[in-house]
Amino acid sequence: MKKNIKIFIIAGEVSGDVLGAKIIRELSGVRFAGIGGEHMRAAGLKSLFPISDLAVMGFFEVLARAKTLTRRINETVLAIEKFQPDIVLSIDAPGFAKRVVKKARKARLSAKFYHVVAPQVWAWGEKRAKKFAKIFDRLYAFFDFEVPYFTKYGLETVPVGHPIADGLKPVKKDNIIKNIALIPGSRMSEVRKLLPIFRRFVEQISFDGGQKYKFYIPIVETTEKYIRKETADWPVRPALVPAMRRYDLFAKTGIAIAASGTVSAELAIMHIPAIVVYKMNPLTMFLARLVLKTEWVSLVNILLKKKVYSELLGGDATPENIMIEFQRLENPVVRKKMISELSDADKIWTRGGKSAAKLIAFDIMKV
Repeated sequence: MKKNIKIFIIAGEVSGDVLGAKIIRELSGVRFAGIGGEHMRAAGLKSLFPISDLAVMGFFEVLARAKTLTRRINETVLAIEKFQPDIVLSIDAPGFAKRVVKKARKARLSAKFYHVVAPQVWAWGEKRAKKFAKIFDRLYAFFDFEVPYFTKYGLETVPVGHPIADGLKPVKKDNIIKNIALIPGSRMSEVRKLLPIFRRFVEQISFDGGQKYKFYIPIVETTEKYIRKETADWPVRPALVPAMRRYDLFAKTGIAIAASGTVSAELAIMHIPAIVVYKMNPLTMFLARLVLKTEWVSLVNILLKKKVYSELLGGDATPENIMIEFQRLENPVVRKKMISELSDADKIWTRGGKSAAKLIAFDIMKV
């Protein structure tokens, strides 16, 4: 790779922002432009616009934000054309990334288009693998088993391990529950749906004499203002913890109630007992169930091919059901069994002890 290369990097949500910052720090001497959040800005990136504009998931949720997303896609393509990068590196946010790359390719740039995070074709069907192969020049996948799905269609695919495992380790602590983490996600659409459910759960547990517990919510820049406002009048007010300190929070957590997504994998790696919940537009949930080819949505459940974390999705995501699962996890024997099962996945998360960011950076520089 020639010196003084230019990379236009795109992250559309918090997990991608964290990984993007690590990649930036691994690539010294590289000029960056692009889109990122607080972590990538701390690494020196000047973001084109806030990633909160991209943090949306679900067919109908995306449809409601279509005008903003279309404007941001056009702005991104224009910025790429102006920057003239050697590589466009997108991290997750596949819907946005694909549309940007398709438009950018029409400009006949000399750039190569790389993407981090393989779409879960093993859950949604192989057609997406074929489409990805037509759009991108290189793909960085988290797991070895994902590689053949894409190389089959001629897309160079490099397994790098899961980046959330970088530096994360299981936490050993006593078997007494003191702190409960409430994790409503990083997208505003998620938070708006889950926060009222969490509030009613906290009210229930307090009514049942649960004042012995302390509640915490990790917050990100995309939702901080909303969460602060909404929790101000909770009868038992949760402490709000910046996302950058979330691992300190998790280390002290007895039970977590978390939105489905990357955070459930973080909790699994740290061996934190958890309940996974998710609410979406009912029609989005219905369509997802029609095409989903896996029984679970939590990554640890999928990898181990069994239910480790209970999943309360759609209409099942109620305060009453959360309370049932919480009371089950209050039993030390149940928690110990769950932690033992989480440890069965320890060797799956990493690849040779090297961080995903290092492996991605090394691969970029050698191409």
